[in-house]
Amino acid sequence: MSAFLTAENLRRSFATGRGGLFRPAPRFFAVDGVSLELEKGQTLGIVGESGCGKSTLSKLILGLIEADGGSVRLGGQETLNLSDADWRAMRRRMQLVYQDAAGALDPRMTVRAQVEEPLRIHGLPLGAAEEALRAVGLNGTMAGRYPHEMSGGQLQRVVIARALALEPDLMVLDEPVSALDVSIQAQIVNLLVQLQAERGLTYVFVSHDLGVVRHISDRVAVMYLGRVVEEAPKEAFYDGPLHPYARALLDAVAVPDPANRRTQAVRLGDPPNPANPPSGCRFHPRCPFATEICRAETPALRDFGGRRAACHHAEEIC
Repeated sequence: MSAFLTAENLRRSFATGRGGLFRPAPRFFAVDGVSLELEKGQTLGIVGESGCGKSTLSKLILGLIEADGGSVRLGGQETLNLSDADWRAMRRRMQLVYQDAAGALDPRMTVRAQVEEPLRIHGLPLGAAEEALRAVGLNGTMAGRYPHEMSGGQLQRVVIARALALEPDLMVLDEPVSALDVSIQAQIVNLLVQLQAERGLTYVFVSHDLGVVRHISDRVAVMYLGRVVEEAPKEAFYDGPLHPYARALLDAVAVPDPANRRTQAVRLGDPPNPANPPSGCRFHPRCPFATEICRAETPALRDFGGRRAACHHAEEIC
């Protein structure tokens, strides 16, 4: 049985300067050969430092930007290079929840009007807007408000309701709680977990917060300079990552009990320029375990019994 969401060898580059008459503009790959799978009703957490390609990958999955190569399939159907009519139908099935809820909403429109807008576009009954608002905990009084009259947590609920109104199969959540207070973060994450259980939703959850990812995800994928360096079930990942970069991210997470603090085996230091990545393993300039093979050869993303890691020395050091 194939996975519900499948991305294969996705690539996306961006120009870093101007070209000449006989010289193309230099480019760098924000996403470089990423392959992922996700079962229906589950959550894949995608983590990594700023600039690693998380948000670009989420936009590629949704078709919001064009891929240089690769494929994305949802429920077995290819989503890239669809006709306009087929893409319109597919668009209902995949929705994005933005990080900046205030920026994603029109200040001149009421909450109700903004949740109704995608329903109007797709010719669907507007009553679904009220149902979606109730599902996220917003009553009829709040539906008549404007964005500036609501708190940050309430605005994030509006953005979730707008995505939910179309009854999608897949929701991509790009740092959906990073701008909220910790107590409000917990409320929104618990809401997302509840909605997933009730509606069978599939989530791609993009975040830099490993604590939030641990709470909501079934599997975790770690990105570094445009590539996935580790992908594993949540329990296996948090028990002990195989890749040194993933270990460093997890070691850096603050814990409330100093007695249980992890030993920081890898100290990250400054990241390299993503427009000019190192040869071989892209993490080798920051890795204390790097050897000559790490500097010369790009490690493949190998299988380790239900989890994958791209490290030449994964068996030896992890």
